Amino acid sequence: MKLPTQAYLTKFIRWRHQHINDKQFIYLLSVLVGFISGCAAVILKSLVHGIRHLLHVWSPFSEGNVFYFFLPMIGIAIAVIFMKYVVKYSVRHGVPAVLYAISMTKGRIRWHYTFSSIISSAFTVGFGGSVGLEGPSIITGAALGSNTGRILKLNYKQIVLLIACGASGVMAAIFNAPVAAMIFAMEVIVLNLSLATVVPLLLASSSATLTSYFFMEQDVLFHSVELFNKGYEIIDTPTFILLGIITGLISVYFKRIYVKLNTAFDDIPSPRRRLFVGGGLLGILLFLFPALYGEGYDFINMAIRGDYSFLFQHSIFVSFEKSFALSCVLFLCLIFVKVVASSLTFGAGGVGGIFAPSLFMGAMIGLFISFIFTHFNIQVSETIFVLLGMCGMISGVMHAPLTGIFLIADITSGYSLFVPLMIVSAVAYATVRVFEETSVYTYLLAKRKQLLTHNTDRSVLTIMRLRNVLETNFSTVPEHATLKDFLEIFKTATRDIFPIIDKEGKLKGIIKLNDIRHLLLNHKAHEQLPIRTLMYSPELYFSPNDDMAKVVEVIQKSNHYNFPVIQPDGTYVGFISRAQVFSEYRKVSEFFSGDE
Repeated sequence: MKLPTQAYLTKFIRWRHQHINDKQFIYLLSVLVGFISGCAAVILKSLVHGIRHLLHVWSPFSEGNVFYFFLPMIGIAIAVIFMKYVVKYSVRHGVPAVLYAISMTKGRIRWHYTFSSIISSAFTVGFGGSVGLEGPSIITGAALGSNTGRILKLNYKQIVLLIACGASGVMAAIFNAPVAAMIFAMEVIVLNLSLATVVPLLLASSSATLTSYFFMEQDVLFHSVELFNKGYEIIDTPTFILLGIITGLISVYFKRIYVKLNTAFDDIPSPRRRLFVGGGLLGILLFLFPALYGEGYDFINMAIRGDYSFLFQHSIFVSFEKSFALSCVLFLCLIFVKVVASSLTFGAGGVGGIFAPSLFMGAMIGLFISFIFTHFNIQVSETIFVLLGMCGMISGVMHAPLTGIFLIADITSGYSLFVPLMIVSAVAYATVRVFEETSVYTYLLAKRKQLLTHNTDRSVLTIMRLRNVLETNFSTVPEHATLKDFLEIFKTATRDIFPIIDKEGKLKGIIKLNDIRHLLLNHKAHEQLPIRTLMYSPELYFSPNDDMAKVVEVIQKSNHYNFPVIQPDGTYVGFISRAQVFSEYRKVSEFFSGDE
């Protein structure tokens, strides 16, 4: 018996197919998903600001305040308790979870992600966890798109498009940067670049941005940046190249420290121990360097204005504010320790993203370099260097050069810095690729061969599964059968290949009909011949869990047309054929081509 809501939904889907074509329906859904994603981003920012305001009212921070040590651990503990006893699922990091869903679960993202990431990250960041809100927002928007598509019975390609719409929607709402959000979805979420993709992303980003404007006005994170009197000269180009190299190298450092620390915490079995170790070390870092507290956007805005007083605010070093040497040391500490603080937040059990830490580190790099130049009476624009540093880190850490360019261009409300942004972004990305093939988002999925990329061939092979091309309509023959027994089995067989199996179901060999045809013509003379004397052992065979890229590579190099599939213990499963594999390849590749 169908529930009333299910009956109404079925009627709506039937009506939709009769009156609205797929393209029009996706356009409407992209606007809806963008609007809801925008609302989710607004709710998340409001929750974090509300929590932070209450904490500051309850205990106003002063220099060296001991609450910098305890607050992050309390917030992470609340998030862990919420995930364990309310959600009852672990909440994975945002963008990697989205990429995993697209690659491995046909776009299916659990329903709890529509709210669990928002709440858990609000406590993590609101209490001072040194991470951002973009990752949780992205998985929230993606979950909204995924579950909307599943409820409305859309196909895989349409669901993935709605996932990208949700992700671009929250990015647009957070940064008020609709173009950068759309580019991010194409660069990181990974879709085919066609008109059918671009238009829904534009609609989702635009509706999310308007939603953000309505509830939070224009300056959501960054205050308006005026660049009318802050130009640049051709002679500055070497400086831009240098900045690109520096941000690229620090991006390599970011990834390696992030991976190493997360691996170290994965080796700690007890969640309670991870909380105390990660939370305790994080508290010490925040006590020493209060600028690491939370997302850091307030400090980024100060950096854009050329104000570096946050180095000493609420710090035990406040009495040394005029010291050039100590200022340099504190700049370097913020640059190199931010990723450590973020990794400790994750390791302790907190939920957040790395977008804000990347921007923070980029801003500190740009401000530090301009601070050095200014000290030696070389006049430069702190604002430009900060913005270029942020662009370089986004390009390097996320392997998203276009996102870095258009995000900063959107923030500055113009393209007066477009050429310097292109230089820094390209150099930073090229520098990173010398040392790292994958980004922070994709390294684990790539290691497991679960990552979709813009390479169509590689993406198709990532999606393909051996079980989808498995053929099981082969008649099996017992190991101790005779030729006479084989003839009885042959009468009902539909294939000309016969696997020989023992009593435990393990494959012992194979018989091809053409190899024994001459015996069948005179079977009475050989009817007691043991069938096992006629079988041969296959040279090549596969396991049900084998990677399809390797399977296809082996098939291409082989002259055979059929290959047995057996379990690791030797149990017979079935066969795969060259024709079936390449037929499935063509079927899957349709996802990555065409506008429909």
